[in-house]
Amino acid sequence: MKRFSLLALVLLWPCVTRAQTHHHPGSADTTSHPAEPSAREHGAMSHEGMHGMDMAGMDMSGMDMDHSHMSGMYGPYAMSREASGTSWQPEAARHEGVHLMRGPWMVMIHGFADGVYDDQGGHRGDIKFFANNMGMAMAQRALGPGTIGLRGMLSVEPASIGKDGYPLLLQTGETADGRTPLIDRQHPHDLFMELAGSYSLSSDNRSLFLYGGLPGEPALGPPAFMHRFSAVNLPVAPTTHHWLDSTHITYGVLTAGAVVDRVKVEASTFRGREPDENRWDIESPRLDSHSFRLSVNPTLHWAMQVSYGRIHSPEQLEPDVNTDRMTASAIYDGAWGDTGRWEATLAWGQNHNRPGRTLDALIAEGGFQSGERHTIFARAESVEKDELFLEPDARAGQVFSVGELTGGYRYAFYRAEHASAGIGAAGTLTFVPTKLRSAYGDTPTSALLFLHVGLR
Repeated sequence: MKRFSLLALVLLWPCVTRAQTHHHPGSADTTSHPAEPSAREHGAMSHEGMHGMDMAGMDMSGMDMDHSHMSGMYGPYAMSREASGTSWQPEAARHEGVHLMRGPWMVMIHGFADGVYDDQGGHRGDIKFFANNMGMAMAQRALGPGTIGLRGMLSVEPASIGKDGYPLLLQTGETADGRTPLIDRQHPHDLFMELAGSYSLSSDNRSLFLYGGLPGEPALGPPAFMHRFSAVNLPVAPTTHHWLDSTHITYGVLTAGAVVDRVKVEASTFRGREPDENRWDIESPRLDSHSFRLSVNPTLHWAMQVSYGRIHSPEQLEPDVNTDRMTASAIYDGAWGDTGRWEATLAWGQNHNRPGRTLDALIAEGGFQSGERHTIFARAESVEKDELFLEPDARAGQVFSVGELTGGYRYAFYRAEHASAGIGAAGTLTFVPTKLRSAYGDTPTSALLFLHVGLR
């Protein structure tokens, strides 16, 4: 694959009372509505700039109605702009989850699980039943002149998937036993995906913030794939994961950032080593890597970022290899008629390994939801990989341009006030060069069947 030319466009919650479902759709208004400083002093809420949010049905006990706008943790904008870690998504994107309120605290709880039958085709394919899952909680309130935020995210994938992960053709990265790399398999997430806190100070449409996590997510790459509507409907990870957002679980992160209206600049220092095969523990923090990210949301419907990271010794099995990573992405979230929504993401990543090669990856993905029942999704990926074979295979260490094309559908057969359930299916075509067909087959086909449950 030729190198891509980069385009610039390119649990932790307090005691609470009763819960109500609340979605955060952005309005068609493309002007910024900063929260007033007085709102930050009274629970990080502001009436001005509600962006069309429907407050009906929320528990307003102990909350001043003059401060009813849900501001973000890191600045005076709608919280729907915030995604994983300190990353941004389009402000028009919906924050689905259960919201609980008591006094000055605002809490959001979200989670999902997919029970998956995974049949990866071709000569190197495999079959497995597994369950991917995630539960998260966020809480924020005013503290002194600013806003304190708490974030927690957990997963039981170490048990529901297992150490050796699940079959996924062309996937590489990390290890199951500390001795051999995972190839054509996706590793499970750790039990502790995020345990983080933040503090921000705002004035008019500006803010300064600090974020720290053990684990947490540094300012590098687009929002993690399970936080993008364009990606989360497909219950397997992208094969470009380790080119874009593999640092989303990092044991030791400190980030400082500044927001001016629709622009955010931030810098992180963090531990470069990816999680080891012991998925149940909290690993020792170390600040040996750094990254920088510029994010711009020019309208309510767009989120763009460019970022650079110098990652120290990310792979346990290659401790002497460091990686310089560059990423760029653009996300668009739009409406379709009165009841439809869609989101598309285009992202590029490059890993320059030192010592080693420079490898590129590109992903285009999208999700379309019609009404409350029907969701269609698709993903196309192209990536350069040099980890598909081990010694003594003659192809070990060689770079191969490979790709996948995936499409699928999910039907929500059950929807309640706070929960939904659906059934879905997806199919994948895997593309490999001629030199790899003896190992993979000509054009391997794979299939997924899954049951999805989630909070809403």
